[in-house]
Amino acid sequence: MSDREAPNRADWEKLIETKEQPKKGDAVEGVVVQVSEEDVYLALGLKSEARVSLDEFTTPPKIDDKVRVIVIDPDRIRVSKIEADKEGVKKTLQDAFTNKTPIEGIIKKATNGGFNVDLGGGISAFLPISKVDTHRVEETGKYIGLKSKFLIDRLQHPENNDRLNIVVTRRELLLEENEAKREAFFENTKVGENVKGIVKSFTSFGAFIDLGGFDGLLHLNDMSWGHASRPKDYVQKDQEIELKVARLDPENKRINLSLKHFSDDPWIGFEDRYGVDDVVDGKVTKLTEFGAFVELEEGIEGLVHISDLSWSKRIKHPKEILSVGDPVKVVILGYDTEAEKISLGLKQTMENPWVKFIENNPVGTKFIRTVKKVTFSGAIIELEEGVEGFLHIDDISWQKRPRSAQALLKEGQEVEVLILEIDPENMRIALGMKQLQVDPWERLYDHYKRGEPIEGEIISKTEFGVFIRVPGEIDGLIHKSQLTDDRNANIEEIMASMSIGQKVTALIIEFSPENRRLALSVRELKRVQSRKELNKYIAEDNADDSGTATLADFFGKD
Repeated sequence: MSDREAPNRADWEKLIETKEQPKKGDAVEGVVVQVSEEDVYLALGLKSEARVSLDEFTTPPKIDDKVRVIVIDPDRIRVSKIEADKEGVKKTLQDAFTNKTPIEGIIKKATNGGFNVDLGGGISAFLPISKVDTHRVEETGKYIGLKSKFLIDRLQHPENNDRLNIVVTRRELLLEENEAKREAFFENTKVGENVKGIVKSFTSFGAFIDLGGFDGLLHLNDMSWGHASRPKDYVQKDQEIELKVARLDPENKRINLSLKHFSDDPWIGFEDRYGVDDVVDGKVTKLTEFGAFVELEEGIEGLVHISDLSWSKRIKHPKEILSVGDPVKVVILGYDTEAEKISLGLKQTMENPWVKFIENNPVGTKFIRTVKKVTFSGAIIELEEGVEGFLHIDDISWQKRPRSAQALLKEGQEVEVLILEIDPENMRIALGMKQLQVDPWERLYDHYKRGEPIEGEIISKTEFGVFIRVPGEIDGLIHKSQLTDDRNANIEEIMASMSIGQKVTALIIEFSPENRRLALSVRELKRVQSRKELNKYIAEDNADDSGTATLADFFGKD
């Protein structure tokens, strides 16, 4: 029910004031004179009061409140508050767009590609989903009903249409606010202070923490003093967490946070708990090509180099004997507390098989063993469990020197060897096979000297001469210049006439067992033989002639 009845026509006439009659579309201001359950009555200074539906008001007005309306029909006293509000909002929006000032609105609903925002006065705008927040939005529901400030990106008046085409953004305002908050954080926060934040997202190297519109990084290394491998083992997404400020870099706007600094650094007092040569328990945390990392306690981790994994096994990768998570006993070989590094040894906890082997097997000790592996340059032979020796290609045979040891030995072949040399520091043993036999060069040297004839068999011919194999399977060379003493002979024809396997006797003109060099000559043999024949002739001639004859006399004869 209304407070009083609506005025009749006679009352309207009494209220007419001397003033210019408003026209359609004019904006006028009225005073609230009556409020009913459905309508609000305004005195406009016209011949009657105007009636406005209460639905056009956000909240019911009070008597004597001033209300701005638009004249819809001056003759019938029809006015609209909504249209007046809309005009006011349009002006406000135009000013905001021109001056780039923020306006308020309410996100009403999600639309295709964004949201519908109510700006008041029956005017709505489009908010792209990419402009609603500073991060990627996957769930739109939490933004519905949000009252916020926006900037107008675009404002257009379509032709022949009072409706505005408006696009707004919230992202730019948020970025400005967040940047201001970040600057305030750097100004008011010190390293070591406690701050609260919400876990925002994860990366392989840590987690980003929302500190109130800007992010800080909780690095994996700052989550625990121990070995941390997964960020999700320490924090969960959307979790509110208290952290310490570990590092601040205002220039690059970086904030590093820490969980581990809520407890003491385990390296403090390290030397009170550990020492060199201590045998300690640990757990394998990581395997690499160069060794295994072992955690002694949370935050204390050392490296067992691949060379310190085994005394005897040739390990190519630690995974051959260890797995992540394995409990192990290790020896502390050395440490650097400033660099937070520890050198550990696994093999040092075991007996070194080399020590006993070297004590019991000096140089010269012989073995009959199986070839374990053949390489290009030699063979690996296991002498005892955990102890191997190397047989170099040069120590396999006195005579044969192939390009590869694989031409002389096979894996699994049983051979007799002896120790030639021991290197205890590097745990290396040099073996020999040929040293078990007398050097055929030395044996040959005992029977033949330079200037003596020797017989052999042709085994090959080359451009520069002929190779002869003599006793002891030793090869000597007859250079082509040493094949004949006939200066007029055709050397090529002589070489062509010689065949593989042909027996040849030649004179030793150079013999060096040290350098494995044997040079032979048919020419010199012929000359020696000629001299012997000549001396024999002279000796026989002197026996028949009482006179004295010399070589000079002989060569002086016509």
